[in-house]
Amino acid sequence: MENWKSGSFYFVLKKNERSCYFLAMEARRNLSKGDATRSAILNHAVSIASQIGLSGISIGRLADDLRLSKSGVFAHFHSKEALQVHVLETAAERFVEEIVRPALSEARGEPRVRALFERWLRWARSQRTPGGCLFVAASVEFDDQPGPVRDKLVSLQRDWLSVMAKVVESGIAEKAFRADLDAEQFAHDLYSIMLGYHHASRLLKDARAEEHAHAAFDNLLAACRKTRNRD
Repeated sequence: MENWKSGSFYFVLKKNERSCYFLAMEARRNLSKGDATRSAILNHAVSIASQIGLSGISIGRLADDLRLSKSGVFAHFHSKEALQVHVLETAAERFVEEIVRPALSEARGEPRVRALFERWLRWARSQRTPGGCLFVAASVEFDDQPGPVRDKLVSLQRDWLSVMAKVVESGIAEKAFRADLDAEQFAHDLYSIMLGYHHASRLLKDARAEEHAHAAFDNLLAACRKTRNRD
């Protein structure tokens, strides 16, 4: 078994199986009352973060919304900054469960890459809050604000780019893609497609945003395939 560890995520590749597993940062099983309260706080914080921004989340706001004492909420996180970091981690766990883990159950190569894209697009489409994707909103909010929150966001985004590149590399290893394919460039281009979709669908209200995203992805994937004169 080959293990690949990156930042907050743990990625396991089994050489003799056509499957890989992406484990969430922490299992949330057998919750105590305190753990359940903490989970409820974080779930609510994630649900409003893209709308009001991570900076807009406060211990007082969460306490009022959930009818908890401010001291009780503070006891779970000890600072607003720590709360913001935990919000990002919780959102990342959701992303893993809804997109990454199911996609990685697909066969290596095109099926796995397409599953990542389709699930990511579906997830982006389902973000109905005014701010849309929490990670996109937070990237704009914290791109020039040094500190633990920005560091966590950068770590999560780099992890995600690395995962996409690893998925492509696994396809190359299976000879599903060209041997000279640049996996890191593919990850960059796929991320660019999704950022373009977010901009077109949410800001421009472009009715063809999803159509354009699919066309761009199909072109990107086509460039990965072997040709008769190559490989």
